[in-house]
Formats: sequence, structure tokens, C-alpha cells
Amino acid sequence: MKTKFINSTENITPEVLEGYTMAFKDRVVLGGENIILRKNAKSADKVAVVAFGGSGHEPAVSGYVGEGMLDASVVGDIFAAPGAQRLLQGIELVKRDAGVLLLILNHAGDMMSGNMARQLAERKGIKIKSIYTHDDISAGLDAADEDRRGLAGAIVMYKVLGAAAEAGCSLDQLVEIGERLNQNIATLAVATRSCTHPQNGATITSIPEGKMQIGMGQHGEAGQGGDEPIVSADETAEKMISLLMKKLAIKSGDKVVLYINGVGSSTLMEQLLVYRAAAKILEAAGAEIVDGYAGEMLTVQEQGGFQMILARLDDEQADYYKNYPANAPYWTRK
Repeated sequence: MKTKFINSTENITPEVLEGYTMAFKDRVVLGGENIILRKNAKSADKVAVVAFGGSGHEPAVSGYVGEGMLDASVVGDIFAAPGAQRLLQGIELVKRDAGVLLLILNHAGDMMSGNMARQLAERKGIKIKSIYTHDDISAGLDAADEDRRGLAGAIVMYKVLGAAAEAGCSLDQLVEIGERLNQNIATLAVATRSCTHPQNGATITSIPEGKMQIGMGQHGEAGQGGDEPIVSADETAEKMISLLMKKLAIKSGDKVVLYINGVGSSTLMEQLLVYRAAAKILEAAGAEIVDGYAGEMLTVQEQGGFQMILARLDDEQADYYKNYPANAPYWTRK
């Protein structure tokens, strides 16, 4: 029985990308099969910033291609990283003497494709470096970086590094800024229901009605905690923001960014209630919220719940975040 407005299951990804570029034809274009590029490329003396990931997470990642953010997004099939050869094609489309920075979310498939594509690009003489993001804290506050998944905290990186690249920072400078920022982004997800795969209807996990699971992964992969009763917005926010603040050792005077990323079926009403509670806790601790957002930034079809993202910015990063314009289809603020 159909539950989604789709056509052929085999053509979902290319049709979605065609619709996306038609809807935002003033800002993005198809540069090749499943490759999204800025319509107005920045000058070749500035580093290109490239990201990638599976479809089914709209508006991520392609929604952040545009002025002051990403130069290219390479898209895989539903919930799957693109292959290394496809990713290499995207890198080749934006290669330049200034270099290419490849941003990789820490998931097995993404890491495999990203590392292989970077090696292939290097063999072709392309100047390229990579950063892998690891903002998920569900593996434990003291977990090694390689054991922490990359979640929607990468969007903070897209904004800061996109602005820094637009400002003319070198590839080495971007890596240094990005790695500093990478250690100061923390994300925690909570889920109340699983997503379904739009091609086959399969679910990755099952959460009993009336229960939630803190620490859920990008596609519904199990977190470290078990199922627990759903509690109020305030109680849920307090549980999550306290762990994020502890991970980043937030103190009075710190400049922070707070996002509540709705992952599919939890309403904006719920997201705003959670944001309200988390923001009050940060403000009571003396943190300065440089920017905040509640809405769908990286979704997982109809999964219930949200990701809470907290990032601490130093003065340089805060300047790139707040004072440089961005004009991507799903990021039209500064």
C-alpha cells in the first residue's frame, strides 16, 4: 500500500534533484548525474567546499549549496553515500588551484567513499584535503572521535567554512579553522518513531508507542540508551542540553549556536517548545546564543523526534558565522 507521493522507486533520487534545481533555478544547477552545483560559482582563486550524502534527508545536504556555503553536493541513493567515482566527478567539477575541501560525516559508507575519492583526486593532481565530522555524543562523553557519528552539526561547519572560503582563506587555513570547530560541536538525537525506507517500506528499528530513545542515529540506528517513557518538552530538553553543555564545558561568556533539527514528523510546535527550554538553560549559565534555529534541516523521512545541536564558536568563527552572507536555498539568513 502506498503511503508516499512518489513515482518509480528506482527514480526517486534523480527526480528529487531535478525538482530541487527547478524550484531554486536561480541558485543551483545539476552539474552531472546526482551532482548539485552553485549556479554562480565563486572565483577560482578561492577554495571549493564539497559535501555529500544520501538522499532522503532533504533539505540536507544539497539545500546548503550556495553563496557563502557549499560549492557542490554529491548525492547518493536513499540513505546511502554516493560511490567514490561519483564523488570524484563532483570534485573534478569544482577543482581549482586554490584547492578543494571535502567534508565527510563519520559513517562507514561516507568514510569509505570520501577517503577513496580523496585518494583518487590526489592521484589526478587535485589539491584536496578532508575533514570528517563527529558531533554525535551518544557513544559517551569520553568516546574517541572515530566512534562518534556525524549528524546535523555538520551544518554549522558548512556555514563557518563556507564563509571563510568565500573570504579567501587558504586550504590549510580552512582545515585549521574546521578542526578547531569540529571539537566544539556536539549533537544528541532523540527518536519517538522509526523512519521507513521510501523504496521498500522497511523500518530500521522499532520504538514502542509512548516511548523515546535518546541517542538514535541518523537513520534510526540504535543509541546507547534504551527505550524510556516520553516526557515533557522541558524535561527532554534539560536531559539533552545538560549533556551537550557538559561535553563542551560551556561556561559563562561562551558564544554558542543552538539548533533544534526536526527529523521528519515531530511538529514545529514541539521543536520550539524544546528550543525554549534549552535556550533558557544556556542563558542561565551565562552563554551568549549567537544564533538559534528550530526547523527541519536534515530529515529522516517520517522519523519522529529531533536532533539538538550545540556549537561553541571562538571570535574568528563567530565572525564568519554572523557577518558573512549566505544564500543557499535552505539557508537564506546570514
